[in-house]
Amino acid sequence: MGTLKDRLTVDMRTALKARDEVTTSTLRMALAAVGAAEVAGRAKRELGDEEVLAVLAKEAKKRREAAAAFAEAGRGEQAAKETAEGAVLERYLPSQLSDDELAEAVAAALTAGGFTGMAQMGPAMKAAQSAVAGRAAGGRVAAEVRRQLAG
Repeated sequence: MGTLKDRLTVDMRTALKARDEVTTSTLRMALAAVGAAEVAGRAKRELGDEEVLAVLAKEAKKRREAAAAFAEAGRGEQAAKETAEGAVLERYLPSQLSDDELAEAVAAALTAGGFTGMAQMGPAMKAAQSAVAGRAAGGRVAAEVRRQLAG
């Protein structure tokens, strides 16, 4: 199989033939977001798999936040729709690290970079983010880096 974008396109066509409306509309939206990212900037360019993953992660985060907002507002049906769309997108994202795995990865990144105090939070975050490579939400990574630098 080719790139992640190709896989999304093939899966969308398969869902369309199977009349799976949630998957079809979600993948159509994801491909539109990828297309928008490709034309952003000075010249149109083809996104690599890592960049497509970043777009998908951003879209999945939007769905989680929207589902929470709808649930809080008492709009359960809309929240369920957003949650279902998020589940479709999650299939294409790398599996998330457990808390123990995250703590281990952050500790290794901090040790390798020689980061010891809160004054080095920025560079420490950059090192930790590259160590987990999209397998944990930024908020979780930041909380773990803060905890380890403070301790």
